[in-house]
Amino acid sequence: MATWYDTLRKPAFTPPKNVFGPVWSILYIFIFASLAVYFLTPVKHNLIPVTILLLIHFTASFSWTQLFFKQKRVLIALIDLVIIDCTLIAIIILFFQTSILAALLLLPYLGWGIFAAYINWGIYRLNPEPPETGKNSNIT
Repeated sequence: MATWYDTLRKPAFTPPKNVFGPVWSILYIFIFASLAVYFLTPVKHNLIPVTILLLIHFTASFSWTQLFFKQKRVLIALIDLVIIDCTLIAIIILFFQTSILAALLLLPYLGWGIFAAYINWGIYRLNPEPPETGKNSNIT
């Protein structure tokens, strides 16, 4: 059975669906390792700004799937991805001041986030949203 995502036109270099699971499994390991290194470092610079940015970042990150797949709001999901990528860049910069390793461990995640924004932008550009998309869409 074709899903809504399967029916979308996608930009060049969009990986097959079965690539996303393994990539995210690896990224979660890197993200966890980065957070562990940062929070286990005895002297943490910028702890309050880092914590606030992490809360914003992970809230936006967990919202993306809902926005894109459930609500089918491709443009709003793209804006959410920009927030994800911008907060991640700020987190990497702040982590760098405490632990170079913690910062470097987040670089693959940033690369994937930028790539995800490219895919999301391409889907938005190739599949113009009708005004009612995401509100009363019956496509599953």
